Amino acid sequence: MKKSNQEEDKITFKNLRRLYFFALLTIALTIIVSQVLVQYNLNQQLSDSKIINFSGKQRMLSQKIVKEVLILHYVSDTASAKQISHLQDVLSLWKKNQNALENGSDSLAFPKEKSETLSKLYLEINPIFNKIAQTTDSFLSNLKKKKQSAENQKLVQIILENEGSFLSKMNQIVTQYDLEAHEKVTEQRKIEYWIFGFTLLVLLLEFFFIFKPTNKKIERLITRLLSSEKKALKLAYDTEIISEIKENSVKELKSLNYAMENTLLYCRIAPDGSIIHIGEKFAKLLNYTKFSSNKKFSEVLTVDEKEQINIDRLIFEKQRSGWQGEIKILNKENQTIWLDLSMVPVTIKKDELELLIVCFNITERKKAQREVERLNLENTTEKINQQKIISSKIVENQENEQNRIAKEIHDGIGQMLTGLKFSLESINLDDREKSEQKIEYLKKLSLDIIKGVRTATFNLMPPELSDHGIVSSLAKLTQELSKLTGKEILFYNKTDFDQRLDSLIEINIYRLTQEAINNAIKYAESSHIIVQLSHSETLLSVIIDDNGKGFDINTVDKKRNSESGMGLLFMKERIQYINGRVFINSIPGEGTRITFNIPILK
Repeated sequence: MKKSNQEEDKITFKNLRRLYFFALLTIALTIIVSQVLVQYNLNQQLSDSKIINFSGKQRMLSQKIVKEVLILHYVSDTASAKQISHLQDVLSLWKKNQNALENGSDSLAFPKEKSETLSKLYLEINPIFNKIAQTTDSFLSNLKKKKQSAENQKLVQIILENEGSFLSKMNQIVTQYDLEAHEKVTEQRKIEYWIFGFTLLVLLLEFFFIFKPTNKKIERLITRLLSSEKKALKLAYDTEIISEIKENSVKELKSLNYAMENTLLYCRIAPDGSIIHIGEKFAKLLNYTKFSSNKKFSEVLTVDEKEQINIDRLIFEKQRSGWQGEIKILNKENQTIWLDLSMVPVTIKKDELELLIVCFNITERKKAQREVERLNLENTTEKINQQKIISSKIVENQENEQNRIAKEIHDGIGQMLTGLKFSLESINLDDREKSEQKIEYLKKLSLDIIKGVRTATFNLMPPELSDHGIVSSLAKLTQELSKLTGKEILFYNKTDFDQRLDSLIEINIYRLTQEAINNAIKYAESSHIIVQLSHSETLLSVIIDDNGKGFDINTVDKKRNSESGMGLLFMKERIQYINGRVFINSIPGEGTRITFNIPILK
């Protein structure tokens, strides 16, 4: 029964393939026939357009001939050879085109056969054409022989009398060509409609007699396939239940096979520690030979007696449960080797136990770990020392800054306030003129005090930074420093950045830029400093360029205890506070560029 269903399915598939092939073949033939007809008619239409163009050109050439004849007869006193030659060329082309239109041309793809109307029109125009052609030939012959103009006058009159008739007949020919071309286009449209209707009819017939019956057959076939799938799933389930019975044995075999295939160092030992078999790689590592086959595993593994005792104890205690860990051994050449050792108990037969020893040589890894620990210890010590230096410098700078601010307030603002107090006390309201002078002086003194207070507070925290943000504060900083130092310090906001950032980020960007400008003024001896600010969606960039003397970055990095080295270190430490990065490029004798990149958090 099952075999019969399979044969029936095969026959069904064959029939389906045949039906689909027949349907596709019918559609393909319809398309090919339609394309052949369409291309044929298009070629005919291309030829018609060319003929209409040539017919129109004949009218133009006849008019050109008349024009040239009139010029040679009435305008030119003496006809030049060039003019006569040009008229001959035009006349020759006119004759050639007229012959091609009337009798057909293979090179121009003009048909020889014409409609009855066109043939009649060409018969009517032929005498006129021949008259103009012969008369023009006679006119040219007289010009060449330099005969009297009286005879030429008659020839010109004949040409003029026939020109109008030729143009009229040629217009009829062009109109007839255009009419016949239009009839061909109309006929082509009808043919395409017939082809379109025939194609739709073929598709409808294929739908009702091929695709619809085929769809029903496919549905029945899918139903049988689904039924077969259910039977296959049930059979697979039964097979899975049977395979579970043997799964434990397969797992043990897989474990053993994995250990043998994927490890380089392995051996089999008995529960008492004697060696049953040792792998070749492991034997080479331990210098194991046949002469040492009577030794225990611990004696082959290491020459150190304490380590031998520990290994024997492990074998005795863990022979049932297994063990995994790292051990250190000493080989015969007194070399220390670290092994990642796994001891796996394997039951061969009932009450017969073996231990599978699997090892990995981790000596190089241990050496690397110790080297990393040593380097980490050195780096930690170095970082602690650097942090101590940075902390001491920060405290020193803070103390110097406090002393400077105190000195400014005491020497400048304090003295001005004292002067203001004494001036206020000395005002005598009875003496009006002197009182007014003192009041004007006090106004100026008050403005100086306000300016001094603003300068002191600007150095501590510029008001633009808290009020308007980093762009305004950097513009103000460069403007003030340019006035104080006399150097050209310019600021450009290249991308029109106008966002506000976190206050901690803004103050750090401000201090970093201030430090970079001060370094350019103090150490680089530069005359021009440019500060550029730009941004993208995720990054804010501040670039400080100067035309100073530059420096060797590697040399400054090595001199961490110098003032310039500490300045660069402070920049790197400060930029890390706001998760930014600093890039320093300097060429001795050419200048320095410092770039701060700060992420923009949204």
